[in-house]
Amino acid sequence: MTQPNPLWTQDALEAATGGTVHGAPRAITGASIDTRTLQPGDLFFAIKGEARDGHDFVRAALERGAGAAVVATERAPDFAGAGPVLAVSGNASGSGDDPVLDAMRALGAAARARSRAGIVAVTGSVGKTGTKEALRHVLSAQGMTHASIASYNNHWGVPLTLARMPADAQFGVFEIGMNHPGEIVPLTAMVQPDIALVTTVEPVHIEHFASLSAIADAKGEIFSGLKAGGTAIINRDNPSYPRLLAHAQASRAGRVITFGEHPEADVRAQRIVLRPDLSVVDAVVMGIPVTYQLGTPGRHTAMNSLGVMAVVHALGADLALAALSLAALRPPVGRGERTALAIGAGEAFLVDESYNANPASIRAALATLSAIETGPRGRRIAVLGDMLELGPEGEAHHRDLAGPVEAAKVDLVFTAGPLMRNLFEALPVSRRGACAATSADLLESVLSTLRPGDAVMVKGSNSIRMGRIVEALKARYANAQAEPPHAVAR
Repeated sequence: MTQPNPLWTQDALEAATGGTVHGAPRAITGASIDTRTLQPGDLFFAIKGEARDGHDFVRAALERGAGAAVVATERAPDFAGAGPVLAVSGNASGSGDDPVLDAMRALGAAARARSRAGIVAVTGSVGKTGTKEALRHVLSAQGMTHASIASYNNHWGVPLTLARMPADAQFGVFEIGMNHPGEIVPLTAMVQPDIALVTTVEPVHIEHFASLSAIADAKGEIFSGLKAGGTAIINRDNPSYPRLLAHAQASRAGRVITFGEHPEADVRAQRIVLRPDLSVVDAVVMGIPVTYQLGTPGRHTAMNSLGVMAVVHALGADLALAALSLAALRPPVGRGERTALAIGAGEAFLVDESYNANPASIRAALATLSAIETGPRGRRIAVLGDMLELGPEGEAHHRDLAGPVEAAKVDLVFTAGPLMRNLFEALPVSRRGACAATSADLLESVLSTLRPGDAVMVKGSNSIRMGRIVEALKARYANAQAEPPHAVAR
């Protein structure tokens, strides 16, 4: 069996971090901060979390085969004899609060400095993870591609993803997130993207911002890290386009590429055909006609695919091959995954949108639900949890979803959380399913309501834990043999 090439040598580790290795390190083939997912050969970083100190898990990491553990110098004697450790005292350019986190940042910087890959950074209020995954998918067909896993997009996720990047990767795709102003600047400075993409700007995390314009300014920070002559990619249809353009023009970008349905967009959708399980897009990419099938449904994903094609063009990759690859794209778990459910002698259909929520993403999910054809006596059912971090307008944002619910022709709405009660009470009685304080309290009402022919969509902010409803539905009504639903005639 062929062994993977070492990701880091001892000399490279010590040079990048300024640390000292004690003991003989095993081959370093990855990097981790979590013993639950650690793989043999991973370099374990004992960073300090909000609740736990990673040093408490060093022995477990080494016992599970970690290549070495990165620890604070003063803690290194605690692990004598347990296995190889890299003792670090912090980095001059780091925060100083956590020498291990500083070392991870330094190693990430070293990974970026040695890389010759085409590097892409993605941010946006909605769709950044799906767009990152789409880029991973299409670029992997054209060369070794390294990308963020899950939503590793914050102050530890970005440097960890960098530290994991193989030296011979041809493409790198990094998701960059934020909750507050100024958070993107240091992350994009680490990534130093050749291409930076903003999917869209919406009122997400608005309680931390003075206005939507302030959110646009925060998203526009991604362009500050662009390498000289790099490419900024912006949604031409978004109302914040002028503000994002100003940020791009103030950066070191050599060019700006726009995407959308706007007649002046460089990557323009001429026609989008929406089906319940896929979409078809007729586009013009920098003057080149391209038609492709997208294996993920929904208008929002079709629009983001234009951004993907803009990135492919900017990288100089193969547009035709990318278009073919998009047909095999599938939604990530919690972001549109489809599951058929066996109920009695018939079937229902589940759309799992349970990974987080904001007004824009719920509207998009409702629109997708509206395109699903229900069976005889079947209903469209929305199960919605609170949207958080919306500030003083939170109640109004929830209440205002009544219009999109009506437009999507949703038959029943179930809500979890005190904020979603505002939507529940704004609906006509005929559309009210049940309202509960938590997703756990709502669970049995949803489970007992489903009948053959129904289509049910579940969505809410992560802390509301709407995923437990998805898992309960799958567990009770699993049907591995079911076929996807048909499109609504339009």
